[in-house]
Amino acid sequence: MYTAFFGFGENPFNLTPDPRYLFLSRYHREALEHLLYGINERKGFIAITGGIGTGKTTLCRALLEHLDPNIQSALVFSSFISEQEILQTVNQEFGIEMDPEASSRKDYVDALNAFLLKNFRNGGNALLLIDEAQNLSRTVLEQIRMLSNLETEKEKLLQVVLVGQSELKGLLGTAALRQLNERITVRYDLGPLDEADLRGYVHHRLTVAGGKGDVSFSNGALKAVYAYSKGNPRRINAVCDRALLIAFTGEKRVISKRMLKDAIRDLRGRSDAPRADRRSWLFHLRGPAGRWVAATAVLLVGILVAGFLGWYPGGILKDIFSKTNANEVSLPSFSSPAVSSRPDNPDTTMFLNDTASLAGLFRPFERETGAVPDHSEGDYLGLVSFNVPPEYFPLFKRPFRVVVDTPPGSGSPPRYLLITETGYDRAVALDKEGTRHELTRAFVFSHWGGTVSFVYPHNSVFQTLSRGMKGEDVLRIQRLLERAGYIVEQTAVYDQQTVQAVTRFQKEFGLKADGIIGPRTMALMFQMADPGDELHS
Repeated sequence: MYTAFFGFGENPFNLTPDPRYLFLSRYHREALEHLLYGINERKGFIAITGGIGTGKTTLCRALLEHLDPNIQSALVFSSFISEQEILQTVNQEFGIEMDPEASSRKDYVDALNAFLLKNFRNGGNALLLIDEAQNLSRTVLEQIRMLSNLETEKEKLLQVVLVGQSELKGLLGTAALRQLNERITVRYDLGPLDEADLRGYVHHRLTVAGGKGDVSFSNGALKAVYAYSKGNPRRINAVCDRALLIAFTGEKRVISKRMLKDAIRDLRGRSDAPRADRRSWLFHLRGPAGRWVAATAVLLVGILVAGFLGWYPGGILKDIFSKTNANEVSLPSFSSPAVSSRPDNPDTTMFLNDTASLAGLFRPFERETGAVPDHSEGDYLGLVSFNVPPEYFPLFKRPFRVVVDTPPGSGSPPRYLLITETGYDRAVALDKEGTRHELTRAFVFSHWGGTVSFVYPHNSVFQTLSRGMKGEDVLRIQRLLERAGYIVEQTAVYDQQTVQAVTRFQKEFGLKADGIIGPRTMALMFQMADPGDELHS
């Protein structure tokens, strides 16, 4: 609108990440130097983090223009992607032609490895650059870590740059991603512009847009820009664009402090407009009608909760807690002395049948009488099952059983590992005699069948947690999500950030991704919470 009036060839404060507009402040220059060093020296993994709007994407685009011609590059800008899709995208970006019958992850990794080896033999290097990496799931990040195994005896064949918001640092610091975090040898956290850089930044963008010096910002205007933006490039662009529009409507070529204040007022008026009350209509009901609806909702939830949770049939519980069955079935003890063992034989006695593994799971809830369940954490006990990738096992804080992977078509009954303790690279399982066996991470991965079951104490009526709710229950959920590496603040308010974190949690574990904590979501969170958190319905 105002470009012709000021003599610009284009909008100088457009928000698109055009590398021509990258202003190399002290921080951006250092970040670019870190990137070039890590890539040229074949350091493997590089992480660049920074707040929203600090210019990370623009820096990525500029990096590509500084690369040597012998460096092949692949860019991934869509970070909501699966393990299979990340491999497909990488191969497509590198121009690798795949066999039409290729379908497995191994097919894609083998093709990528062949390409990288050929590229290396020809004196080349390869770069995989992933933007918005904070949105990647843990399984995808684990798949990316595995790509670092593509190497020669002396050199890394692939350099991986993870670029993301500041939350990426917290995500990489979680226990589940410890191995990836340890492989990152070059890091840089991109900060906002200094006040001294602001004048150069604004002048640089005006010049690149084709300005001839006919328009300028007064010293007072620049001070107002910095006070509003705190050096954040995106906010600088937004307020300067609005100020130029105000100057254009007044046919002025010098942007004054007053114009900047008007621009800031416009922006704040748009962003701070009162939001409509988005709470559920149920919260607006009062009097007898409200009580009737609430009572009906509670009754319906009570009726349906068992169906949602998929409780194990009550008959097996009766069998497990009966004295007769206790004499017939070995019940593993959770207080047996540790035996240091790292078994490699798949026929070990640790593999339990259905009845013995269930008995071991329910044993901690049985009182000394040997017949009455201990309901100290809830009125009822239920057995819940989930399909979970093996890399998540260190997050489980309570005993669970996992079905052992068996060859297809073997026809043998399912067997289970009864795991009572977990660490990042270890686990402890009980055999039918109650003897503890320490397992390596590799052993757990190689026998992991996917279906995990555990005991969940619950009450007869479940209270769903959803947006707008407040209190200690919400705060506990936020603490758990934060420890697990999700982006959320501990406010005790179920806000939009919490909804997004819960939705992402649900997606990663194959739950209904609605951002609402229902019975199954709560059951899984209970398994991942520290015992002292008292996270149960």
